Amino acid sequence: MAASPASSASSGSSAAPVPSGSSAPVGPLPDRPRVTQLRLSAFAGHRRAVLRLGPLTVLAGPSGSGKTSALRAYDALARLGGGAQLGAVFPDPAACVPERARPDAQRRRGFRIGCTADGAAGPVHLDVAVQAEPELRIVGERLTVDGVVLLETALRDPGRRAVQAAWHTAGSAPVTRAPLPDDRLGTPLLPLRVAGKTDGQRRVLAAAEQMVVALRSAFACDPRPGRMREPVPTGSGRLLGGCDNLADVLWRTRAECGRRHAQFVAAVRAGCAGPVEDVLAEPVLGGVVRALLDRGDGVRTGLARLGYGELRYLALALVLFTGPGVLAVDPAGEVPAALQTLTVLADGFDRGLDVCQRAELIRLAVRMCDRGHIRLVAAVADASWVAGAVGQAGADGAGGVTVVHLKP
Repeated sequence: MAASPASSASSGSSAAPVPSGSSAPVGPLPDRPRVTQLRLSAFAGHRRAVLRLGPLTVLAGPSGSGKTSALRAYDALARLGGGAQLGAVFPDPAACVPERARPDAQRRRGFRIGCTADGAAGPVHLDVAVQAEPELRIVGERLTVDGVVLLETALRDPGRRAVQAAWHTAGSAPVTRAPLPDDRLGTPLLPLRVAGKTDGQRRVLAAAEQMVVALRSAFACDPRPGRMREPVPTGSGRLLGGCDNLADVLWRTRAECGRRHAQFVAAVRAGCAGPVEDVLAEPVLGGVVRALLDRGDGVRTGLARLGYGELRYLALALVLFTGPGVLAVDPAGEVPAALQTLTVLADGFDRGLDVCQRAELIRLAVRMCDRGHIRLVAAVADASWVAGAVGQAGADGAGGVTVVHLKP
């Protein structure tokens, strides 16, 4: 699919910012790693697509334009950056191969994705080539900074389950070579292979760390109201991507931060019908908990009575108010939380929401992203309403929204 600016009908690879006020945004800390570009060179329905990502990015387009597959590619890179095996990340790799991709003489087909992470090391670019057929394996990876290739891998012997890797050292030997497994990304493995004794090695490690930290704290979220209505057993208190266990999360988090919970309740009040004095969870028979809205007059409404749009709104609002400690994500534990940014990938962001709910939710997202600790990539069918809704947040001093239009 082609990405085009909001103001143009021609295909391309740019995005248009939607300003939301005259006040300067707080923005992310300069050294906080964050993904600023997603490249879909050949992935599912995408060809040569370059998507610029801001603190809050809206992917807009009709059904079949590739919004979901773009989010899937980002999530895949995040999981690979966390060290996940290729087969777990791509359970159906053939679906990721462009439909018109022709096999080579060895009947091989695959796909290519990549991203750019900004931070203290400057823009770091990662590109990955994956063979999907006849067997799933990574056949090429490249990590570059300022045009210098810091890591490059390639499949030299198809009979071996390994790729030949070469990384920049700038010491007595300018390049170090060694085999790496072909079922994992090489970039997160570099700290285990590179000693960091030379300036070149330290540059490689800095770039790899920046990329891994930028990628790992990603949370793919698509609330499923049908499951949210049911009581759930208490568990880790970490929210799942479908928000099935929302009641368990409320049971854990309601008392953790009174100020944050009060803000969450205010947001729910703005998006749900009727009075809302509190959002809470209570135990019921069978060792499970259920979530409720306290109406303030002695009446408590279970989530089973709420509408589809109300439940999606409530769940997405909770996600925006929380962080890696509450969401089921795998942040880089060795890096301070202040130097990490959580990226929420929200498919169908406006699905089931009415006009007021989607406006309230995008304004909440702008405020949260403006603080710099969270970023959002949201998929919507039509972004024509975004500018008007975000413009109303100008009094809060919120920053802009990057809108990327995708076309079939």
